[in-house]
Amino acid sequence: MVSIDAKTTVCAVLGHPIGHSLSPALHNAAFEALGLPLVYVAHDVAPGNVTRALEGIRVLGYRGLSITIPHKVEAMHGVDHVDAMAAGIGCINTVVNDHGRLLGSNSDGLGALGGLRDANANPDGKNVLILGSGGAARAIAITLARETEPRRITILGIELDELNRLISDVRHHATATVTGGQFTDASLRAALAETDILMHCSPIGMHPNEESSLVSPDMFRKGMVVFDAVYNPRRTKLLRDAQVAGCQTIEGIEMFLGQAAVQFELWTGRQAPRSVMRRVVEAHL
Repeated sequence: MVSIDAKTTVCAVLGHPIGHSLSPALHNAAFEALGLPLVYVAHDVAPGNVTRALEGIRVLGYRGLSITIPHKVEAMHGVDHVDAMAAGIGCINTVVNDHGRLLGSNSDGLGALGGLRDANANPDGKNVLILGSGGAARAIAITLARETEPRRITILGIELDELNRLISDVRHHATATVTGGQFTDASLRAALAETDILMHCSPIGMHPNEESSLVSPDMFRKGMVVFDAVYNPRRTKLLRDAQVAGCQTIEGIEMFLGQAAVQFELWTGRQAPRSVMRRVVEAHL
């Protein structure tokens, strides 16, 4: 175990509530595996106090932060610089303290994209369907638009104002054709008929509502790639149904691990020990 002394540097996650977070176990195991003089802790910060918390982080010399619900938007306004990806997404989940200058970024979409690429499901030239228009959908859609070249990106959602803003923002970044509309059984069925990669970005199917799914089993097509951002449970009903239908499935744990690895590498400049991080998350789930 790496000893904690006056030379130890601190990283942390800010959220509310935060007692359920796997991030301390994940990152501390990764720091220990590489023998790095870093420790990762969790801070429960009430909404409205994030800017003051960030000033404390700056003064205390923390190296980096994970930012989680409900602070991803509020934190963006308390850092000194936000990179182009996070600005397009509209929120941050990562902070690097560069000698007192706080740099904000967003690793969520990169985590999802890494999961696709690791599964040999590169979105380039493919028709991608995104279900949802909230934070996870924004991160994934903007990242795909900026970092890949799909043939088409289709977004279906429930909240029309939120959905229309997302479609407009994705069009600003994408070279692909970007379409979308209100989520209905009919619109979903029509979109899935031409979908190569389905990215499910809503909370439907999350514990404890584990038998819920937006997609009827008969809508899947053999060979389709189905990604679910939900990682608790690991095998959601959506993924179970998709697998039975002959689809390639990608668990939300891949997005969680991917975004954490991006954060680790930004803070340390070292390649993340992904196998160590995976063992920790799998043990907890």
